[in-house]
Amino acid sequence: MSGEDAPAQQQDAADQKQDQPGEEPKADPKTDPKTDPKTDTKTESAAPAAAAAASSAPEEEAFSYRALVLTGYGGYDKVKLQVKKGKPVLQPGEVQVQVKACGLNFADLLGRQGLYDRLPSPPVTPGMEASGVVQAVGEEVADRKVGDKVMVMSRSGLWQEVVVVPAVHTFLIPEGMSFEEAAALPVNYVTAYMMLFDFGNLRPNQSVLIHSAAGGVGIAATQLCQTVKDVTVFGTASASKHDTISQGGVTHPIDYRTKDYVEEVRKISPKGLDIILDPLGGSDTHKAYNLLKPMGKLIAYGAANMLAGQKKNLLAVAKNWYHQFSIHTLSLIQGNKSVCGFHLGYLDGETELIAQVMEVVLDLYKQGKIKPHIDSTWHLEQVGDAMRKMQERNNIGKVLLTTEPMPEEEKKEEKKEEKKEEKKDDKKKEDKKKDKKKDDAKKEDKKEEEPKKEEEPKKEESKKEEEPKKEEEPKKEEK
Repeated sequence: MSGEDAPAQQQDAADQKQDQPGEEPKADPKTDPKTDPKTDTKTESAAPAAAAAASSAPEEEAFSYRALVLTGYGGYDKVKLQVKKGKPVLQPGEVQVQVKACGLNFADLLGRQGLYDRLPSPPVTPGMEASGVVQAVGEEVADRKVGDKVMVMSRSGLWQEVVVVPAVHTFLIPEGMSFEEAAALPVNYVTAYMMLFDFGNLRPNQSVLIHSAAGGVGIAATQLCQTVKDVTVFGTASASKHDTISQGGVTHPIDYRTKDYVEEVRKISPKGLDIILDPLGGSDTHKAYNLLKPMGKLIAYGAANMLAGQKKNLLAVAKNWYHQFSIHTLSLIQGNKSVCGFHLGYLDGETELIAQVMEVVLDLYKQGKIKPHIDSTWHLEQVGDAMRKMQERNNIGKVLLTTEPMPEEEKKEEKKEEKKEEKKDDKKKEDKKKDKKKDDAKKEDKKEEEPKKEEEPKKEESKKEEEPKKEEEPKKEEK
């Protein structure tokens, strides 16, 4: 007998007993819900639970949110906007956050090209910082509640409308701070603070060189330098950004595109500098070390020189590694210098340390001593344009992404712009084809002319040979 047939046969037997005259079915107190109060209460409580489970199941299936996904390594088009379905499941100690804004960092650009080892392999959602509102709280979370405004830090995965993260990776947003400022603050200011004060031990009357002084970390570091008396700041940036960084606290702006920053620093500070923040790598790290004065500190925190173009440039990568800085400990001892390396991505497990730094940074914000500088905010649909702006060094301050849906009018304009760009690209391709045809035609003409040119010298030689013969003929006639 199969398990499916058993209930039907049991039901038939029960019906036969009920049909026998003079006998009433006896209630079994162990099984009859009417006589067993325990079963009665369980049945009543189970009904709403079953109904709730039934209603929550379709709700979870219908739950969806937009996310940016790196589909493969390469250009800006490799980051695509997709829709994820299914409600995230909260583990103990986690919170669910509805994201309002996300920060764009240089590591995200490297990750797109496969040059950032802390980003998991595609397909993956990038994003190291965001801000938003707590939607749900998991078990064992005591210091966060639904409705809290928070900023979030994570190794990756924050470029989406909904995220689930450990509660210890969230920080309460102070009053008066916007979601945009909250998304711009964590990575840049924690990085700058730990380099300047934990490694650099910045003190009054010291000098600091900040590369990319108009970028997110550059502006954060400049503002933090202003919290210490009489600190001289040298900052490299293109000439168009000098007014902005000077107003922000850079004492000596240097145009690295037209001038040798080493020579410019030596003119002003012949002995060298106390602290140098190096995000470039390669040969620039060598220059930085040689610019240090005795007891100076070099803090390397990036390899921006590897990034050249939309896609991975193997030549730039190889060049950067070939010029990789290395030094013997004896040289450090004799030079009275120190070299430090900083990588925030490898501190994602040091939650207590990061929390301590965030507390200090947020206190400085509340005191009005620091304030994130927002360059621009882009919709998720415009992530390619946002990355392009940052990679081409056209930003002054932080580039952000917002999760607000893009208005239909802007979408239409975007499509028009895309079509214009496509037409421009097509025209360039056609022009290249035409130029190639012209070049090929010129080459063919040259090939045709070359035999003619070779024939001309032969004709001249034959003429020269004929001339002596003509001279001999008159002589013969004279004879």
